[in-house]
Amino acid sequence: MSEVQETQRDQAAILRFIERYAGHLADAGMQRMAARVFVALLCQDSGRMTATDMAESLQVSPAAISGAVRYLTQANMVEREREPGSRRDYYVVKDDLWYDVITRREQLIHRWESTMREGMDLLGENTPAGMRWKETLEFYAFLHERLPDVMLEWRERRAELHRKWGLGD
Repeated sequence: MSEVQETQRDQAAILRFIERYAGHLADAGMQRMAARVFVALLCQDSGRMTATDMAESLQVSPAAISGAVRYLTQANMVEREREPGSRRDYYVVKDDLWYDVITRREQLIHRWESTMREGMDLLGENTPAGMRWKETLEFYAFLHERLPDVMLEWRERRAELHRKWGLGD
């Protein structure tokens, strides 16, 4: 879709959609402004915007955008890019975003494993509290075991979808 076609979209309806979906993300624990910025980026055909573009689109202050993009870059959900010779930063939705988010989250949880084990040991492995930690550890072990296969299946499916849609890989 060309930039002209993109601007012919119902911008008010898109803004309502952004607010609605950002609300879902906020309900799931994401910072509200970060959720709004993230959804706004996902709604751009280019997947990229400047902070000024975001502030204008979402009708918020540049300071609100600054905190949101800091959160999103720290969470590795967007990247900051700068075109050669330009002083403007562009924030870009990463390719294969969800794959990267899940992979990083799984690595983070894997690092927490020794602390969870310590909690289980301190509480007593066979106490109700210790059993909750034990089950949590088993759940994460199950995910750690199964996730590589699921992610490989996703990569294969994504490649198939991209071929089907004529996107390449």
